[in-house]
Amino acid sequence: MRIFKIRNESAIAAGFALALGVAAMPLASPAEPAHGIAMYGEPALKDGFTELPYVNPDAPKGGTIRMAESGGFDSLNPWILRGNAPWSVGVHVPETLMYRSLDEPFTLYGLLAESVDTDPARTWVEFTLRPEARFSDGSPVTVEDVIWSYETLGTKGHPRYLTAWSKVQKIEQTGPRSLRISFKEPDRELALLMGMRPVLKKAQWEGKDFTRSSLEVPIGSGAYVIDTFEPGRFITYRRNPDYWGNALAINRGRYNLDQIRYEFFADGNAMFEAFRAGETNMWRELNAIKWTNAYDFPAVRDGSIVKSEIGNQRPSGIIGLVMNTRNPLFKDWRVRQAMIESFNFEFINKVLTGGIEPRITSYFANSALAMRPGPAEGKVLDLLKPYSAELLPGTIEGYALPVSAGTELDRPSLRRAMKLMEDAGWTVKNGVMQNAEGVPFRFEIILNQSGSAMRSRAEQQQIADIFLTSLAKLGVQAVITPLDSAQYVARTNEYRFDMTWYERALSLSPGNELMLYWGHDGVTQPGSRNWMGMDSPPAEAMIDTMLNADSPENFTAAVRALDRILMAGRYVIPVSYSPVGRLAHSASLKYPETIPAYGDWPGFMPDLWWSEAD
Repeated sequence: MRIFKIRNESAIAAGFALALGVAAMPLASPAEPAHGIAMYGEPALKDGFTELPYVNPDAPKGGTIRMAESGGFDSLNPWILRGNAPWSVGVHVPETLMYRSLDEPFTLYGLLAESVDTDPARTWVEFTLRPEARFSDGSPVTVEDVIWSYETLGTKGHPRYLTAWSKVQKIEQTGPRSLRISFKEPDRELALLMGMRPVLKKAQWEGKDFTRSSLEVPIGSGAYVIDTFEPGRFITYRRNPDYWGNALAINRGRYNLDQIRYEFFADGNAMFEAFRAGETNMWRELNAIKWTNAYDFPAVRDGSIVKSEIGNQRPSGIIGLVMNTRNPLFKDWRVRQAMIESFNFEFINKVLTGGIEPRITSYFANSALAMRPGPAEGKVLDLLKPYSAELLPGTIEGYALPVSAGTELDRPSLRRAMKLMEDAGWTVKNGVMQNAEGVPFRFEIILNQSGSAMRSRAEQQQIADIFLTSLAKLGVQAVITPLDSAQYVARTNEYRFDMTWYERALSLSPGNELMLYWGHDGVTQPGSRNWMGMDSPPAEAMIDTMLNADSPENFTAAVRALDRILMAGRYVIPVSYSPVGRLAHSASLKYPETIPAYGDWPGFMPDLWWSEAD
């Protein structure tokens, strides 16, 4: 098994300590246009760098990577709420003004833009386009394209673009190749976020309704173009030999594969069998037991398929079952805690992973941003104190997930759950949990038949089945409803569910995206990521503090305070996470020995991989 650790771990750890709160760094104050911009301090790579530190600059070009995807698609427009588009379109076809480094908490380097400039307070940001930047049809990428893209995405695009755009005061052209974006309110992250939006070709969309789902092939400036596709079955991207950015230092060693193909399957079992049969040559394994026991097939034995584990230093994020507090059943935190008590994690983890994977005990576990155990102290306590009357028990005093006995029947946990339900006004009569009016405690768990990025459909079902067995002992009536991808997306976009599977990836520099995840607008606005229906002024205050922190220490304190609010909010029943990415792949597919701090994060595979097939 090929295992690589993150490069120069001691140096990386020291760098992250400085960036994330152990020692303050001076804030960047560009006096003139620069090649890059960091959230704190200066970019690690100096102007004139020859390649990224985690690429193979001599990687050969050529070859094909074939990957499996679940579900299907009926649109090629991933920038709107309507339709079901492959996420890969947004990754491979368009480009952004800046490229985000996978080896720093939050640093951007010029891509479509040759330079970036901002004032010390970051009340505005200005980008200058590279004169050679071109769309795949050969037409130049212009300031007009950028402004149109930003305005269109911000007003007509998917809700994920709305939060940051609502803070923009104006966007204007300042020169033949330059534009400036000014902001309405203090938010130091906005200058970076504005460098990360896709730039689309304005002329392609003239006279068309951008908000309508469509199978029209979008024109982008990226290294790949859509080659062939069949809705619901496959989509293939071809490397553009005339890609305008081939000679850029930021792209050296990237985009090596000639063809990237995604095959779509009904479920995880079909996807894995296709990999075993050689129909695909890359597979991401999510199950720790299966990783150990299910890879004794001929292609592995003869060495044509190899197993690789990719380490990382990024936060675990949150993975588990989320409770929708828009449903009155889950309004009371005691009920949510009872659900957490009833979830026999230690037994479930033993069944699914053999107990080898750690549980998510913090939204930022596996990183320096995670809340510390016990009572809040220092700056974290200072941030939380003004909101003490609004905070749930455990936020300031300290909150920890219950630990079960690890046996199939966990009586102590069920007794604690029963007491919490009684405190919340629910009692068992004739074997049924009900309130004073005799209304049973009944809810539905919806699951996507295609599974998710972190758990297969079978694993989600197995977890939910064990959970329901425990709930039945409390007299709680719960059912599991599997839905196809289209139905699932529609219901979650409209928050028509009681409980469902929930995954949110988090970075080492969280910011405005957290308002999309947990901001009050998402309680009613369709399509947000706030599936729990969370409406917490203290949480939003912590996010605002993060966005305007003037030092890494203050930033880290705000993140840890937010982490406490989220965990004590008891919105999600967390499961385990893997500290490594598990990739089984053709032996001819290679990746760099230098692994970035974010590890197997979007932008690593297939961007940095190459093929050594004959």
